[in-house]
Amino acid sequence: MERLSIIVLFLSFAHLAAGQSFYSLRRERSLIVTGGSGTATYFGELSNDKDYIDAKPNISAGLQYYVTNRINIRAEATWFQLSGSDAKADPTGEFDRKVRNLSFNSNNLELNLTGSLNFFRMGNRYYRRPGFNIYGFGGVGLLYFNPTAEYQGKKVALQPLATELVNYSRIAIVIPFGLGARIKLSPYANLAIEGGYRKTFTDYLDDVSTVHNDASKFSSPLSKALSDRGPEVGWPSEPDGHRRGNPLSKDGYMLLSVKIEYYLPYNFQLGGSGIKKKPAYNQRRKSPMYRYNKRGGIKRR
Repeated sequence: MERLSIIVLFLSFAHLAAGQSFYSLRRERSLIVTGGSGTATYFGELSNDKDYIDAKPNISAGLQYYVTNRINIRAEATWFQLSGSDAKADPTGEFDRKVRNLSFNSNNLELNLTGSLNFFRMGNRYYRRPGFNIYGFGGVGLLYFNPTAEYQGKKVALQPLATELVNYSRIAIVIPFGLGARIKLSPYANLAIEGGYRKTFTDYLDDVSTVHNDASKFSSPLSKALSDRGPEVGWPSEPDGHRRGNPLSKDGYMLLSVKIEYYLPYNFQLGGSGIKKKPAYNQRRKSPMYRYNKRGGIKRR
């Protein structure tokens, strides 16, 4: 056991020593911070056929790490908005949604862990990566959503009202997947354009899924009013059991984003240990013998 401890300690020191070398500082930028913004589009009972790219915003931030020269993993947090309304529906559709008269807005937060596969392999140094790359990604995430509706000039959270007499959770598992393209801006930064769909395991992103319930089943006047909003626009109340949504089709959403990826310096990965790094060359030399061109290649001064 003591011998094993000595071997582990030796390997740890060896790794730390390698990490402090001059070349390591230029080579080991494998941790990348990402941030971006774009649009969020909802698909469900209250969406419309032409809403392929909606104007609702999304903002994201995350960290990614390359495990091979093609594969990286990424942890990311994304805030975004979704909305839908029967008022914008085509009256010639499957059924007259204007009679249903439902709508929602939602602020959402997604936390995900994904892996991506690059079409072109990375170089043997981070700055020698391709100038252009295409990648596909997939993974798993958690979504927090909170559908609300405007009623008598106020914003009302719908989930606590149980408008379909169903107590669903506002936290759902999602499966993100999609494609992206990455452009090298400098040795340290990329511009990425990414589109991804989210398959969810809930049909209540919009608070609509099953059937109408008779008004007598609601103990809250507010729940009753927001369950059937047809009377607000002059239609009679829907009968008990009449279709309100489609439980056979889960809701989903798409995020289209533009992101900046920045390769963090190696001393950031060490957690700011404060260890002073000594150059491998003669300390009297004020400038390095070599400089790097825009493509990451080495040129002699």
